[in-house]
Amino acid sequence: MKDFAPLKEWWTVAELAEARLPDLPATRQGIEAVAKSQDWRAQPGRARRRQARGGGWEYQWRLLPVRAQRQLLAGAGEEPDVSKPGLDRDACWRWFEALPDATKKAAADRLAVLREIEGLTPVSTKYLAVAMVANRIGKSERTIWNWFGLVEGVDPADWLPYLAPRHRMGHATGQKAQASEQFYEWLLADFLRLEGPSFRSCYRRVKRLCKQHGVAALTERTAQRWLDNKVPLVTQVFMRKGERGLMECFPPQIRDRSSLSALEGVNADCHKIDVFVTWPGFDKPIRPQIVAFQDLYSGKILSWRVDVDPNKVAVMSAFKDLLQTWGIPVNCLFDNGREFANKWLTGGAPTRFRFKVREEEPLGVLALLGVKIHWATPGHGQAKPIERAFRDIASDVAKDPRFAGAYVGHRPDAKPENYMSRAVELEDFLAVVAEGIAEHNARQGRLSATAEGRSFDETFAESYARAPVRKATDEQLRLCLMAQQVCKLHKSHGRMTLHKNGYWSDWMNELAGQTVVARFNPEDLHAGAYVYSLSGEFLGYAACQEKSEFFDLASAQAAAKERSRQLKAQRRAAKALRPISVGGLARDLDKLPKRAEAQVEAKVVKLANLEEIRRLEQRQKGPLIARPLATPQTTPEQDAQLLDFAESFGARKAEPVPAQETARERFFRAREIEARSEAGEPVGREEAAWYRRYSETPEYRSSLTIFDRFGADSIR
Repeated sequence: MKDFAPLKEWWTVAELAEARLPDLPATRQGIEAVAKSQDWRAQPGRARRRQARGGGWEYQWRLLPVRAQRQLLAGAGEEPDVSKPGLDRDACWRWFEALPDATKKAAADRLAVLREIEGLTPVSTKYLAVAMVANRIGKSERTIWNWFGLVEGVDPADWLPYLAPRHRMGHATGQKAQASEQFYEWLLADFLRLEGPSFRSCYRRVKRLCKQHGVAALTERTAQRWLDNKVPLVTQVFMRKGERGLMECFPPQIRDRSSLSALEGVNADCHKIDVFVTWPGFDKPIRPQIVAFQDLYSGKILSWRVDVDPNKVAVMSAFKDLLQTWGIPVNCLFDNGREFANKWLTGGAPTRFRFKVREEEPLGVLALLGVKIHWATPGHGQAKPIERAFRDIASDVAKDPRFAGAYVGHRPDAKPENYMSRAVELEDFLAVVAEGIAEHNARQGRLSATAEGRSFDETFAESYARAPVRKATDEQLRLCLMAQQVCKLHKSHGRMTLHKNGYWSDWMNELAGQTVVARFNPEDLHAGAYVYSLSGEFLGYAACQEKSEFFDLASAQAAAKERSRQLKAQRRAAKALRPISVGGLARDLDKLPKRAEAQVEAKVVKLANLEEIRRLEQRQKGPLIARPLATPQTTPEQDAQLLDFAESFGARKAEPVPAQETARERFFRAREIEARSEAGEPVGREEAAWYRRYSETPEYRSSLTIFDRFGADSIR
């Protein structure tokens, strides 16, 4: 039995890269990646070790894509001739599978005719059956007998591929159009780029280049077919649209949420509402941002807050509502925005890619509660199911009739005719948003896999009733539902300064000079702060010390009374700690026997140096008035030499001009003066005057705002 095959059956990776076969990469690295992804070496009998010098692997041609196999067979001048029985049935079926549906239907119709004739043969002769069927279907008897000839000697189970019309195996008799290699290179370089030009414009430019250089080119339609055969569609999309376009070639991941339960996972995101709102403190209307937490199992929006922009205070407030109302979730899905990756919420998370991680960084709310953090792919809305809920808010809530005239449109080029004709008051806006979210949760007929026609409220309530939900205790709420900041207590009295407010209680004296973590309510700084160690241990509560008027007698009396109370308490504590007074201790020491001091007599005495005394007495005393010495006369040349000598050896070098101070150095110089002032260390008059002038400049205020929000590394 003779089997059809190309002239070369076994190929190395380098040979496949040089052959540039259809649907295969043109580089060695690309071929190796395809072989690894399709596991060619695991195919028995189709991969083997190369015996020649250099070793490596060889792969059989049957592992290649269909179009690559066809090209190899065309080069060998042989094709599977299905008219000859006894050929490899696997090859015939592979060839048949690659045929279009119309050809397959024609083969199936022929097979049905032959089956019908085979069914009539037991009751009549085969010639009579062929004549009857040929008359019924309008075919000649010779045609049907030819069909029987195609399957002669073939198993009836394999008749279908042998009955396919053989014109599909024909070859084009005309000569294929050829072009210069430069034409192909220019066309690929122009078409396969991220700007995504049209093929027609690329072809026109390449045609002009070919005409200028006198090289052959293909027609436009032929060039289009050549390009589609040469470069797979996925490769074209990647080279013309980049990674984002490549992701569109793959279907999105289907994640099953039916295995979850209520509060087993939540996801959160921010959304700018397309409505103008009059916000206190702003001269012009703004578009507020909503921060919402959604249950992954049911799709219900559990908590939300509205603010002027996405920030960590709004996120923490919304998360506080979630904990107080429903409980502690097991998993949280966020994107990597600054508002969600803040240290208040995610401090201590090993997979955070925002802000600098420090050793003294305190644990965030989620780490303290044992909540697992998951980060969604940036810029990939399908990774966060809450984006679907925001679409409802954009279409239903933002277009509410009560917001008529304040709607801004969902795109800059989709502004309504009455754009910015009015703005909604904040109270009215919050009421409509609350009503819209409640309606979103209560709407019946939800088609998700978990809702099954119910509302999000009903779906969540049914799972919440039987789910093991963790409730937050008062200690956890006190520990976690606040902002946090690392502070250093005053080295003398232990007072803590936080956002220009002082916090102090008497127990803080014991921790003076230490670094602690302050947890506070960012919406009410006067409510005091809870102080923790860097390891998370609760130390105590510190009350906010409000400033009083300079001549406020009542405040002064209250402060004096508090100091007097502290003094009395310390005296009582000192008396309790020291039962014996200092006088009693002194009397006990006086009762001890006196110790006699031992007398020591010198054995050797050194006499004075008589010679030195005699010399000093006999020295001659000089005159009281010294005569001036004569000054030698010098020439101008000698004076010039003396000046040169003085400049070379005696003149002092000019001091370097100090470098100009940068904005960063000025800011941290002011911070250093503040630290010394807060620590009670001396500050010079010139430094104090400079600090007062600099602290009123816009440079200092803007740098201080950036420092408070993002830390020292953000100052430039």
